[in-house]
Amino acid sequence: MGEFELIRRYFAAAPCAQAAAGIVLGIGDDCALLQPAPGMQLALSTDTLVAGVHFPQSCDSFLLGQRALAVSVSDLAAMGAVPLGFTLALTLPDAEPAWLEGFARGLSQMAQSCAIALVGGDTTRGPLSLTLTVFGQVPAGQALTRGGARPGDLLCVGGSLGDGAGALPLVLGEQRAEGEAADYLLQRYWAPQPQLALGQWLRGRATAALDISDGLLADCGHIATASGACLQVELPRLPLSPALQALVGERARDCALAGGDDYRLAFTLAAEHLPALQAQWPEAVVIGRVVAGQGVQLLDGQGHLLEPPRAGYQHFAQDLGLHGD
Repeated sequence: MGEFELIRRYFAAAPCAQAAAGIVLGIGDDCALLQPAPGMQLALSTDTLVAGVHFPQSCDSFLLGQRALAVSVSDLAAMGAVPLGFTLALTLPDAEPAWLEGFARGLSQMAQSCAIALVGGDTTRGPLSLTLTVFGQVPAGQALTRGGARPGDLLCVGGSLGDGAGALPLVLGEQRAEGEAADYLLQRYWAPQPQLALGQWLRGRATAALDISDGLLADCGHIATASGACLQVELPRLPLSPALQALVGERARDCALAGGDDYRLAFTLAAEHLPALQAQWPEAVVIGRVVAGQGVQLLDGQGHLLEPPRAGYQHFAQDLGLHGD
């Protein structure tokens, strides 16, 4: 099967590649044409996922299609952007119809969930890897960034943490488990839901934000560095799902602090916005605060400093850390 036939059969005709608002011209020409609404800025982010580094070589292609797009769109959520379109550069060792059908179906399902359209890309032969570039729009001057956290702000997250890390042994085949807890964690790993609506609600309210991909402590460190402040994380306030606690027990807090793959939003905001946040987003919780200083501190319930677990991205093998988030 040639490149153009592959694109036509599996991607150009996919539900995610159909006409959408903000897309003037999609697949089929030398460039796609996107038209942000008046007064909007274009937000874009690129992620590359490599087999054996970011996902197992033999993983289900439908699940991979879902996850690949979800983790990229999560970057738009972190900026408070509304999705417009995305491109896909797909490198394949072989053009296997069953694999391509599953991948395109998973990609389309997540694209429709996130209201984002496939507008172009490329295919080539080689070791399996995916590069996705997502485009969104945000009102001029209202994009959420990592800089801006101020002493006195609350540190919040958009929901339970550690579920992706808790699922990783199941994904790798290092642990076998069945039942609702395992199913929940695997769903959180393979189909994380970008918190787009929360990110858009936070425009004009949050002082800093990002999505948690490399682990809570590591990603809070990015906010601390960009903001020139210290973020204090209070261990007893970490939101942990019952499924995570059932499956990993005492390791649940370490998964939440350093595991990564959560794709929840972490953000800082003034205390005056907390009642509205909790009314609109009851799953969002306060886990600490911003103080003068530098870096990230982990505290126990009495305010004493704790030694944090090793923080940061591991996945299947350490990559260069050049993430698009």
